[in-house]
Amino acid sequence: MLSNKLIFCVSVTLAVLVVILLATISPLPQRKPSPKPWLALSLYIQQPQTGGTANTRTVAPQDAGALIFHRVLTEEPKNTSKVIGKAQGFIIPVEQFAHSGFNIIYLTFDTPEYSGSVSIQAKNSGNGRRDELSVVGGTGSFAFVRGIAVLTQKDDRDTNLVVPYHIRLQLTYPNWSKTIPG
Repeated sequence: MLSNKLIFCVSVTLAVLVVILLATISPLPQRKPSPKPWLALSLYIQQPQTGGTANTRTVAPQDAGALIFHRVLTEEPKNTSKVIGKAQGFIIPVEQFAHSGFNIIYLTFDTPEYSGSVSIQAKNSGNGRRDELSVVGGTGSFAFVRGIAVLTQKDDRDTNLVVPYHIRLQLTYPNWSKTIPG
């Protein structure tokens, strides 16, 4: 009986010592900081190819409830260019919702270099050919990014071709070198 209690006490003591030893000599998890504090990307949001006449812009009627879109994201302006992700969005074009927090564009990347998404808030979008929008966050390779997204479309009425939107992202990463006291 005494030997069982002794074996139990020694086992518990050894287990506690192993846990303490592992806790003191194990390395702390390191968050790998971004190699650069910023990133600039130039991409193209392809317009859908429609039969018959070319659709150079997607415009919702003024009385439309919402404009929901799903487009392909490519490296180059040609629609045969390498697909690197997708662009999805939900825009309420009605004037009273023009500054709504619901107006969001998501760019999702799936490449060997980048994996994740960027969220763009389309609060200040206008009806022009150039819009400067706010990047409000991201996931994966773009975790917690902020910045701007400049969305432009060339006017190509002469050739009657479907023209992609060009989007330039200027992203800044959070500074992970600072530690939060706590």
